[in-house]
Amino acid sequence: MQQQAPLAKLSTFKVGGSADYLSLPKTPEQLTAALSWARAEDIPVTLLGAGSNLLISDKGLPGLVICTRALRHSEFDSVTGLVTAAAGEPWSSLAWKAARNGLKGFEWTIGIPGTVGGAVVMNAGAHGGETADILVEAEVIDADGSLHTLKPEDLAYRYRTSNLQGSDKTVTTAIFQLSPGHDPAAVKAATAEDLRQRRTTQPYHLPNCGSVFRNPPGNSAGRLIQEAGLKGHQIGNAQISTLHANFIVNLGKAKAQNVLALIRHTQAVIKERNNIALETEVKIIGYFESV
Repeated sequence: MQQQAPLAKLSTFKVGGSADYLSLPKTPEQLTAALSWARAEDIPVTLLGAGSNLLISDKGLPGLVICTRALRHSEFDSVTGLVTAAAGEPWSSLAWKAARNGLKGFEWTIGIPGTVGGAVVMNAGAHGGETADILVEAEVIDADGSLHTLKPEDLAYRYRTSNLQGSDKTVTTAIFQLSPGHDPAAVKAATAEDLRQRRTTQPYHLPNCGSVFRNPPGNSAGRLIQEAGLKGHQIGNAQISTLHANFIVNLGKAKAQNVLALIRHTQAVIKERNNIALETEVKIIGYFESV
């Protein structure tokens, strides 16, 4: 358990203050112990995975922050196509492992800057695929330490969300159903092509959180922002990417407050120009001054 631990290094945005307490459990038992400690101390708990899809306040976070990225383990059944993965497994490494086992269905996950746990919670998706399509079941732990196994129908999956968001449940493990019996070389080639497309159209060379805004029904957030002439718009060291308008990048010394100001400015412009209220896909946590 660390005290006053910097969180910027645990965020793909590379911004944010410190946590009062930080735990990086490597086993479900350590995770349970951390949750029990927080309950006994009566302090709030915030969960982090890969730290993507998050904007953490410059003032940090109160209570205990539990980062599950050290919970790593994966098993692949080349006959049935079942994949079992711990919450901290990165999507990208899991995609390559699946390809080497001749399993199709994870190609779209390559390049997603997140973990299995985060993907299960937010129904991560790309290139027409999403977590809800392949999830068989997820094991979660309650704040009181009890374990539950949940099926996709238990999670009320919708576009980039589930009923796990905002709940007291933490994903520990997930099982996915992929398509077995394929030529590993072909699957690896398809995975590499998905990654190539991402790298040529998205700003992987700079810290970012992934897509900032959800796509409005029947529309594209990135296209709306680009058509509004906001590509390259900058507040402090936070900039709307010149490569993809639905990404905000940290040019080096951005503050979380700069990023939030840029988010609110973008929302105001699109509301005035298109009468569309852009909703954030990034989760904004901690205290921020009014923008």
